[in-house]
Amino acid sequence: MNNHFAAVTAARTLKVVGIILILSFLLDFVILLFPFQPTNRIWQIDLATALVDRGIVPLVGLAMLFAGYWADITEAGRPSGIDLRFPALVLSSILGLVFLLIFPLHLNNVRQASVQQVDQINKQADQAENQLQNQLSQVQAQLSNDQVKTELEKQKVQVKAQLTEILKDEQKYKQALESPNVPPPVKEVLKKAKQNPQELDKFIAQQSDPQQVANQRLNQIRQSKEEAEKQAKERAWKSGMRIGMSSLLLSIGYIIIGWTGLRGMGAAQSGSVRKATAR
Repeated sequence: MNNHFAAVTAARTLKVVGIILILSFLLDFVILLFPFQPTNRIWQIDLATALVDRGIVPLVGLAMLFAGYWADITEAGRPSGIDLRFPALVLSSILGLVFLLIFPLHLNNVRQASVQQVDQINKQADQAENQLQNQLSQVQAQLSNDQVKTELEKQKVQVKAQLTEILKDEQKYKQALESPNVPPPVKEVLKKAKQNPQELDKFIAQQSDPQQVANQRLNQIRQSKEEAEKQAKERAWKSGMRIGMSSLLLSIGYIIIGWTGLRGMGAAQSGSVRKATAR
């Protein structure tokens, strides 16, 4: 008696948990559809990612549901309550087709989104380069003015005097190297000038030459562009591989469960009909 009660309770528990898992996934699916934007590529990518990340939930639910029916049949010889195996197998087949469709669609969406993002990065880099070129032209035009040249020479003398003072005072030198407010290029030139004072003049000349400053900024823009392009392509590749392969595996699992289950139920019903006819 106790064994029978335990078996019935276990079977009911498995079926209830399985149904809850399946219904929770379907509820999530409906919620994820809103706001409904089927033409929006980002919406499609987010929806596919969310569905695949939750895709294992109904698979576990189906396993628990059928385990509950198996326990019922083992104990009583027939399933108790409403038999949900057929609609569960139909749902499994539908989910298999859905995840199978997600596989190529997601790969294509991610690829197109990556191309669009790279184009946007290139446009921003081109705008930054054009802006830099315009600034360089303005600075070069200003340097043709004798008053501006005189002011620039004064600034060069002041900067050299400040850096020389730091180099002469060991305490100030150490503080400058340890201070987070001092730019890394200045720290680097202080280290070099400590060994070779001519490095100080070279650094000041470079920093006061607008063409060299522009070239440094141009290199930074291009390096940032290359790094951003690399990161965008890596993110697209990882998303495509993770979601795409997971979707393909889920589709295989659902299709196997759904189609083989439906075929098995059809064969079992055909067998029952033949036995009844023979009688």
